Amino acid sequence: MSEILLDVQDLTHCFRLGRNRVLRAVDGISFQLRKGEIFGLVGESGSGKSTAAKCIMNILHPTAGKIRYLGINTCDPRQFRSHKKFLQISRQIIFQDSTSSLNPRMTVADIITEPLMIHHIRPPRGSLRAEAAYQLKCVGMDPGYLDKHPAELSGGQRQRVAIARSLGMGPELLVADEPIASLDVSIQAQMINLFKHLQQEHGFTFLFIAHDLAVVRYLCDRVGVMFQGKLVETGPVGEVFSHPLHPYTQALLSAIPIPDPRRERKRIPQFFDSTAFDREGQLREVSPGHMVFQKGDKL
Repeated sequence: MSEILLDVQDLTHCFRLGRNRVLRAVDGISFQLRKGEIFGLVGESGSGKSTAAKCIMNILHPTAGKIRYLGINTCDPRQFRSHKKFLQISRQIIFQDSTSSLNPRMTVADIITEPLMIHHIRPPRGSLRAEAAYQLKCVGMDPGYLDKHPAELSGGQRQRVAIARSLGMGPELLVADEPIASLDVSIQAQMINLFKHLQQEHGFTFLFIAHDLAVVRYLCDRVGVMFQGKLVETGPVGEVFSHPLHPYTQALLSAIPIPDPRRERKRIPQFFDSTAFDREGQLREVSPGHMVFQKGDKL
């Protein structure tokens, strides 16, 4: 069995909305990522996926719980400070909005190599420009884009630049927070194939956050389903998609469009009553690697 790279235990994060109101965006979730796997985190908007990702990357400080990265408790300020440079280099994140994540005043070459300069890392290809050209080629772009600014690029090209910037650090963990949600459908397919190719080539561990279940089924090895801050089901992609056990997972999967028009017309999406969701419970293993959130024997 592969080594555990990331171990998330009882992760909770709350946002204070006022003097007497608290939103529990992430509520006691636990999961692990093994080296070299692609783990998909899915759920509707507001389910807590992005908040969990930001806690994992230390953008937000969790309210409770532990996050261990290669044995380092990143929630412990002392341990984080002791390993800060290592954590910043070996963990990278790709955001959904490439427009706001890229500095509009910098050229593509400067954007890609900026992390190397910040951490005083010698470019493996000899010079910063040669390194930028190599990383750009890896994501399917011509070196002729090196001197362009983000405003001169399409949405898909900007996202490729963001990926090139992340891969230039040689990360072990890559977190992608809905990286294709704002792109056209045709560009989305190109980006998914690029992610799959790069993961096979570089062997990094990939936390892929999305709401498109068809993409997750194609790309990921394992999947976790979130609802109202809870992780309600997790397991191998084939097992969860073939035998969904939690009512929310069943409702999500039943809503996936079917390419055949005749079958699509006959499709009856399942309804999930969110008001009946019982937050008291825990993930229980129902088959090897397949876990479902339940209270006692009741889902």
